Amino acid sequence: MAEWSDPRTGAPYVAGAGAEARDAGLRSYMLSVYNYMASGVLLTGVVALLFAMSGAIDTLYAVQASGRVGPTALGWIVMLAPLGIVLLMSFGQMRLSTPAMQALYWVYATVMGMSLSTIFLIYSGTSIAQVFFATAAGFAGLSLWGYTTKRDLSGFGTFLIMGVVGLIVASIVNLFLNSGPLSLAISAIGVLLFAGLTAYDTQKIKSMYAYVAGTDMQGKAVVMGALTLYLDFINMFLFLLRLFGSQRN
Repeated sequence: MAEWSDPRTGAPYVAGAGAEARDAGLRSYMLSVYNYMASGVLLTGVVALLFAMSGAIDTLYAVQASGRVGPTALGWIVMLAPLGIVLLMSFGQMRLSTPAMQALYWVYATVMGMSLSTIFLIYSGTSIAQVFFATAAGFAGLSLWGYTTKRDLSGFGTFLIMGVVGLIVASIVNLFLNSGPLSLAISAIGVLLFAGLTAYDTQKIKSMYAYVAGTDMQGKAVVMGALTLYLDFINMFLFLLRLFGSQRN
């Protein structure tokens, strides 16, 4: 989940605006967020498929001197670049222009596609497609609920973020333990956490509109909102794939 600072530098955008105008503005804002998010996911999928089918994936890994397969220099860049881009967008949004934020988002989606191309070597194409569409359906329902519910979900935010931190720690530990049962538990908990984050983040992005509408921050908020939902979707997809994906023989 990507975080961005709350640009509450002025009065909320409510004065002098009718309810109908505000609702239309909010719908346009959320539609922009979803369009960016969906386009990013599509770009990632296309890049991943083309990278795997073209054989370019071989540039990411090579046989090391020890005889084991390991990442090449490009492989390390592809693995670490997404984290660097997210940090740059999160902490540099106040200085970066909206076009720069948009460019970074597309670069991020492209690099993620290169990174995720490895799933085509592990799982069958049919299972990847099935899990993808199942994730899309679940994501749509959860995000719609987060957008329409009157319940305040902000109280779940700290719990969910702490859960993600714990999940990362458990995943690192399991790199050394290589435990099958622990891996399944991590995947199951990961699905639940990112399902909750999908609803929570949607409500948070919706509420952010009141503070950015009509300001220079609106375009940046759209990009950061799209990045947040993109991360929720991709993580939920990967955890579901580990649970239900059929591996190649």
